[in-house]
Amino acid sequence: MKAHNFYAGPSILPKSAVKATAKAIKNFANTGMSLASISHRSKEFEAVVNEAVALFKELLNIPEGYEVLFLGGGASMQFAMIPMNLMKKKSVYVNTGVWSTKAMKEAKLFGEVVEVKGEDFYHIPKGYSIDPEADYIHVTTNNTIYGTEIFEDINSPIPLVADMSSDIFSRPIDVSKYALIYGGAQKNLAPAGVSFVIVKSELLGKVDRVIPSMLKYETHIKDGSMYNTPPCIPIFTALQTLKWIKKEGGVEAMQKKAQKKAELLYNEIDKNKVFKATVADPDRSLMNICFVMKDEYKDKEAEFSKFAAERGLIGLKGHRLVGGFRASTYNALPKASVKALVKAMQEFEKQIIK
Repeated sequence: MKAHNFYAGPSILPKSAVKATAKAIKNFANTGMSLASISHRSKEFEAVVNEAVALFKELLNIPEGYEVLFLGGGASMQFAMIPMNLMKKKSVYVNTGVWSTKAMKEAKLFGEVVEVKGEDFYHIPKGYSIDPEADYIHVTTNNTIYGTEIFEDINSPIPLVADMSSDIFSRPIDVSKYALIYGGAQKNLAPAGVSFVIVKSELLGKVDRVIPSMLKYETHIKDGSMYNTPPCIPIFTALQTLKWIKKEGGVEAMQKKAQKKAELLYNEIDKNKVFKATVADPDRSLMNICFVMKDEYKDKEAEFSKFAAERGLIGLKGHRLVGGFRASTYNALPKASVKALVKAMQEFEKQIIK
């Protein structure tokens, strides 16, 4: 039985990236040594990092003046590193869910935080003003738990920082509008273990506080993400994913595929008599599509979970905070998997409503 991987993260990766990584773990770059045991200072691995940085810049059309870093600690480490490096006195956080709440908590350790929040986490805040006295504004562009997404590159009068952990490379972005973009790689890029940072270098070095070497962006820029031993295997896989994205037509092609997959699934959710979406247009995520049973069928959740699993539909359980179901439709998920889910939902509807 074919498995359809809808996990929110760690999540599905391109088959070519997984295959190349498995091969490299046995014999990396024809060295006769495993990628898991080769020095990160070797010329073979330095070539991996350099190519990954170059593809990042090419695929996202990153302008001059920005650096690309591969760091450990995941996006959660960045929650602290960002205010530590960028905030002098005050910052603005657009709170759209669990991850922005956690980021905001860390920022409060370094200064005042002005919170922007909508009516609930199922809606993206709109019509808010940005405090021009703040050092930066932080947004989480895609919210994996509640299923909302910010699609615009905000025009901000102050430096714009974005957590793009779960929608990076899913659509074109105007990097020039951002001061810093970061994310954990385990959604659209690589296995867990590495995070990426795209930072405008001229904004660094402006705070007065003493920053530990490992938590200072200039440290990692100076040493090309090699200040300490980097997570070599996830970086290698990230490179293979970037190659795949380029081969498939770049972020423009990823966006078209994402729109088609999301349209297919949202259309079924909206017309199905058993299920309903938790988020309305225009805030619906293209990466994490959340839905629940209609009130009269709430007691059928476990039954559908079993029904789906029997058909190879894996990872559909919603986050424990919200329940229901969540189909993560990241770049590497084929449209065929979405069609299989739609078919299962239709069959389940017929089984329940006779």
